[in-house]
Amino acid sequence: MRFIKAVIVTAAALCGPFLYGQSTNLTLDQATQVALQHNLSVVQADANVGAAQAGVLGAYGGYLPYVSASGNWGRYATDKTGTTQTNLGGGTFLLPPSKSTINQFRSGVNANMTLFDGFNRQGLVGQATSRSVSAEQTAVRTRQSIVYQTESAYLNILRNQELVKVADENLKRDNKQLERITESARVGASAQADVYRQQSIVAADQFALIQAQVTFDKSKTDLVDLIGLEVGTEYTFIDPTISLVITPAELDSTAALYKNFMDLEKRSLIARPDYKSAVETYNAASSGVTSARSSYFPSVSANAGYSLGTADQLANLSDTKTINWGLTVSWTLFDGFTTNANVQSAVANRRIAEITVAQTERDIYDQLKKALLDFEAGRKQYEVSQDGVKSATEDRKIAEEKYNLGAGTLLDLLTANAGLVQAQVNLVNSVYNYITAKKNVDYIIGERTY
Repeated sequence: MRFIKAVIVTAAALCGPFLYGQSTNLTLDQATQVALQHNLSVVQADANVGAAQAGVLGAYGGYLPYVSASGNWGRYATDKTGTTQTNLGGGTFLLPPSKSTINQFRSGVNANMTLFDGFNRQGLVGQATSRSVSAEQTAVRTRQSIVYQTESAYLNILRNQELVKVADENLKRDNKQLERITESARVGASAQADVYRQQSIVAADQFALIQAQVTFDKSKTDLVDLIGLEVGTEYTFIDPTISLVITPAELDSTAALYKNFMDLEKRSLIARPDYKSAVETYNAASSGVTSARSSYFPSVSANAGYSLGTADQLANLSDTKTINWGLTVSWTLFDGFTTNANVQSAVANRRIAEITVAQTERDIYDQLKKALLDFEAGRKQYEVSQDGVKSATEDRKIAEEKYNLGAGTLLDLLTANAGLVQAQVNLVNSVYNYITAKKNVDYIIGERTY
């Protein structure tokens, strides 16, 4: 009860402000906590764990006796008509008709317990236990997956938000340039064609800003739907712990952590819940073979019972007492190859589970290798994009000064401005690509638990 209350209080503290409009700000940590509470995949995975644990209890019940109690009442009425009887002397006489009614009461308790069933119970317990552990590991991986999806979606929102800023700043910059060109054309210092060209550029900037804003709004809707909040409510996504500036020390330290691929492989196999789940599924399949082979063996059970009965009144129920006990041995000698078919099917399922374990191991290696390549690419892209922004900023500044002095063309200025915008976009993408790649490596390793 304390645990349930704690969960309710935590959920209320996390979700209350968002559900009731007290605050619309949502940090990355708050988003992940809400997702863990409300995402339907997490809820379903937890429900599967509960069902699997119930199966374990049922499997262990096979080692306990089966006890039943019964009671019945019956009323029997006999109506005998008159009959003619002949005695030994040859005379006859008439028997009068008669009626009789008997009440019969009976109650009892019976117990039956399996002593040996060809190791079927051991197989069922092994299956249920492995399936329970597998369900638990699946639930852990589901939470890891939802957290990573939430983090990726949140970072995508911040990315799109920065791209909106880049588009907006570009539009403002081109609007100011349009004002200067228009004024210059008015006094005859520049051609009217430059005005028209700049106006078309401003229109394209407005279109790009609209597209960026729509993409930003859609990414917010995707995250809100993912974590299970009300889509129609407006939220603000601000997290001061996420910065657009990544220091060289942070880049070097993280790269050092991910340098030893063999060590990361070992850590992944030890930590990955889906790999553990695959192993437990194989164990369950092995127990299934044991259970299927149990029909080749005889089964032995013990039974005992105690009953009371009377043919008179309920108060005299204890007139007749019966106690019984015994052993029952049964052995199926031939069942039309049903057991053989079940064993072959169980062995095939075990082989499939074994292949799944091997494939999961390969998938982990593949995912880890690709994640590290993405991380390294993100690190290099960030370093390059920083230099690109610096160069593009200076290039546009020089092109603008030349154009204002009449030493350069509008085409040179537009080219330099497009280069600056692209460099800024590249920087934004490289930052969030790097952060997302770093979180992806952690997700692939699978050591984080929630």
